[in-house]
Amino acid sequence: MLATLRRDIKVVKERDPAARSTPEIVLCYSGLHALWSHRLAHKLWKANLKLASRWLAQIARFITGVEIHPGAQISSGLFIDHGMGVVIGETAEIAEDVTIYHGVTLGGSSWQPGKRHPTIERGVVIGAGAKILGDITIGANARIGANAVVVKSVPPDSVVVGVPGQVVTRTKKQVSDEGVLPGSDSMPDTIGITLVSLMKRVESLEGKHVSPEPHPATPDQGVWRGEDFSI
Repeated sequence: MLATLRRDIKVVKERDPAARSTPEIVLCYSGLHALWSHRLAHKLWKANLKLASRWLAQIARFITGVEIHPGAQISSGLFIDHGMGVVIGETAEIAEDVTIYHGVTLGGSSWQPGKRHPTIERGVVIGAGAKILGDITIGANARIGANAVVVKSVPPDSVVVGVPGQVVTRTKKQVSDEGVLPGSDSMPDTIGITLVSLMKRVESLEGKHVSPEPHPATPDQGVWRGEDFSI
């Protein structure tokens, strides 16, 4: 038990530059509090003390803003950063060394009993506000972009962006550990690239601009910049 608690604290120190000391982590990190509460609630759940486990999970939700069903299976090394608004469903499975940011949902897409929530494999990073829905698998070391909506399984070592989520296959040379392109401060905008390509295609087929207004600026290395939206 003590070894597990030490590892939880170490994980926070490794993945959050804002973590300054062990007392600060123990007292101030709601994601850690939610994880510790879940471990106890999960033990009660497995002991068939369903009501007691749900009651404990509800208390943890009220205090931390993180809702984890006591039936969810969570391995060691999970880091829930900020935590507020995170929801993890009953049949979700999370492998080791996963990172989840605020507003993430690991939800179901069916009312049928049985496995209906995602399986998250080792080393996955899930960006703020992302929604992963249904009995799907997110492959090891994948990166899920902020606010992506993922409803299909994702292969290992890939980046997913957009609504619905689109897979951008990656190699370690192409994408950093943070899941961004080299020299970029954002995730790639595959929808924006497709839109510009389609507009250019229409113009070439018609031999003229389809509108007196110019088409949007081409993304810089697949990423839209603030000046692209200036009036």
